[in-house]
Amino acid sequence: MNSNSKIYIAGHRGLVGSAIHKTLMDKGYINIIVRTHNELDLTNQDAVSKFFVKEKPEYVILAAAKVGGILANNNYRADFLYENLMIQNNVIHHSYLNKVKKLLFLGSTCIYPKNAPQPIKEEYLLTDTLEYTNEPYAIAKIAGMKMCESYNLQYGTNFISVMPTNLYGPNDNFDFEKSHVLPALIRKIHLAKLLSELKFKEILEDINFDSSDKARQFLSKIGVTEANVEIWGTGEPRREFLWSEDMAEACVFIMENRDFVDTYPKSQNEIINTHINIGTGIDISIRELAEMVKSVIGYEGNLIYNSNKPDGTQRKLTNVSKIKSLGWHHKIDIKEGIEKLYTWFLNK
Repeated sequence: MNSNSKIYIAGHRGLVGSAIHKTLMDKGYINIIVRTHNELDLTNQDAVSKFFVKEKPEYVILAAAKVGGILANNNYRADFLYENLMIQNNVIHHSYLNKVKKLLFLGSTCIYPKNAPQPIKEEYLLTDTLEYTNEPYAIAKIAGMKMCESYNLQYGTNFISVMPTNLYGPNDNFDFEKSHVLPALIRKIHLAKLLSELKFKEILEDINFDSSDKARQFLSKIGVTEANVEIWGTGEPRREFLWSEDMAEACVFIMENRDFVDTYPKSQNEIINTHINIGTGIDISIRELAEMVKSVIGYEGNLIYNSNKPDGTQRKLTNVSKIKSLGWHHKIDIKEGIEKLYTWFLNK
C-alpha cells in the first residue's frame, strides 16, 4: 500500500475499525473509503455489489461484525450467526470479483475449542468443540477465515485472516447488555463509586433516568450498590486483553508488509491454519482484572462474584509466536490500558 492507495474500511466506527482508521490517517493515507450502516448495509448482497463496482477499492479491511459479550452472544444466537455470515460472504466475495489486491479479515480467538491447550496455537483450530455461549459467532468467524483461505487457494487472491484476542480501547461498547467484560466492569464500578459519593446528577446523566430512586432500583437490579458490585461468574477464568490501537498497528503492519504466502510454512503439504493470532501472550484472571479496575477508579466497596452466572471458557491465552516472527509486538500493557480507557470513558 502507498499513501494514495484506495482503502475501504468496513466497520470504521467500531472498536477496531475506528482505531485502524485513525492509524491509517496518522500514517498519511489519504484515500480511505468508509460507509455507515445507513449508507451501506453489508448484509445486503445487491448493495455491496453496487458499492464495489462503483468504488473499486484496492485494499479492504473487514472489521465490520455483530459483536457482544456472553449475554448478547447467548441471547441473540441466530442474529450473530446470520448477520456475520452475510457481512463476510458479501464483502469477501465482491472483493474477489472486483480484483481487490489485499483483504484483511478480522476474526476472534473464540474460534478455538473450549478446552484447547494453552497458550492457543493457530493449529488448534477445529480440533474439538466450541464454547456453547458464543458458538454461533465462532462458527461465523471460522467460516469467514476459511472463506479467505479457500479463495486464496482456488482463485489466487491475497486475503489474510487475523484472530485478535479480547480487545478494548477508545469507542468501546459500554452498554450494560452488550458490552464485553472490561468496559462492563469499568462502567459498573464507576457507577458504584458515584453512588457511594451520592453524585446522583452524574448517575442520572449516565443511565438516563429522571429520579434518584429509579436509578437506585435499576443499579441494584444489575448488581450495583454503594457497598458492592456484583460480577458474573467465579472470577477465576483467565483472559488476555489487547489495546485496540495496538491491534490497529498490527493490522496496518500486515497490510503494508505481509502477504498470504507469509502465513504458512512453505514445506507444509496441506495449506491450512493460515490465520494469525494477534495478542499479548499474557493473561489475567477476571478477579485480578476487576481489582485492577477498582483500584484505577478508586472505588472502596466490595466485589461480589455470582457463581450462578456463567464463567465461559476457563482460559483463553493465545500463542503469538507467528505474529512475532512476522515482525510485530504489542506496546500497551493491561494496567496502562485500563487507565487510558477510563480516562477516555470519563471524557466521553
